[in-house]
Amino acid sequence: MSGTVTPTLPVALSCGEPAGIGPEIAVKARALLGAEIPFFWIGDPRHLPDGTRWQTLDDPAEALWMAPDCLPVLPLAMGPRPLPGQPAPALAAGVVAAIARGVELVQAGRASAICTAPIHKKALKDGAGFAFPGHTEYLASLAGVDRVVMMLSCAELRVVPATIHIPLSEVPRAFTPALLEETIRITRTGLIRDFGLAAPRLGVAGLNPHAGEGGAMGREEIDWMIPLLDRLRGEGMDLLGPLPADTMFHPSARARYDAAICAYHDQALIPIKTIDFAGGVNLTLGLPFIRTSPDHGTAFDIAGKGAADPASLIAALRMAQDMAASRGAAAEVGVLHPHTPAGYL
Repeated sequence: MSGTVTPTLPVALSCGEPAGIGPEIAVKARALLGAEIPFFWIGDPRHLPDGTRWQTLDDPAEALWMAPDCLPVLPLAMGPRPLPGQPAPALAAGVVAAIARGVELVQAGRASAICTAPIHKKALKDGAGFAFPGHTEYLASLAGVDRVVMMLSCAELRVVPATIHIPLSEVPRAFTPALLEETIRITRTGLIRDFGLAAPRLGVAGLNPHAGEGGAMGREEIDWMIPLLDRLRGEGMDLLGPLPADTMFHPSARARYDAAICAYHDQALIPIKTIDFAGGVNLTLGLPFIRTSPDHGTAFDIAGKGAADPASLIAALRMAQDMAASRGAAAEVGVLHPHTPAGYL
């Protein structure tokens, strides 16, 4: 089952890198949220901080009524607790299995969404031959989809980078009309289905400084971006742009759109991490299930010290729950937009 989800189901939280802050922030999130957002942790209980009150569950639904001061755990044996702050390749296979198990439960209709704690990509590659650049690509592979979109979201801003983890020198070749159109369509569909926006407004950043300034600083905007956006507007899409990236993120500019489509990684991530570094959420659009994640890494430098801030994880859990409710409501009324890929609902 990869379509209708029930908002009352719990969220599955994969453990992430055991030597990082993932186990600690899971425990802190549970302590702060209590029963507000039912979720369960998939991982090895030996990796939880000392003194954690936790309870094994046999069925994810048990997380809905478990004591609010107790972390619901779906155990997955991996190995002894690693040294905090030291990548643990020996546990890599278990980390990958936790992600796959969470996806399996969501697709089976036993969890409403998967929230993924940060992973250490090199540890996964060294210990499990992990062949993916990160979570996003692995989740797309598990879902059997060719194209997904990464969105970063906070209360004040949503951003989508069309190209992600590639050198800046490769962006002009990778940022093509086909890629931008696909990114716009997937983002728009996600905003309709998972955020309850009936007519999303998208702001599209230009590739070049000042959006090319009439061709003086680059011609991509004139040669193909403007014609592409005009064509999509003809289909009824509400699109602004191409916009100069240096003037589209101040408060009054942000009020004009629901999400910003950017050409490359830093163009999107610098503004959102400046606005809300602690509370940003990473989510993946284009999957047949809901996935969110805190917008930070494993934080090896503070792992095991009790200093990790669970704010981004709490925001990610809240967003997962809200998206599940929105997707469930959309499915109940049969909402399907003409640009929704087949099989989305």
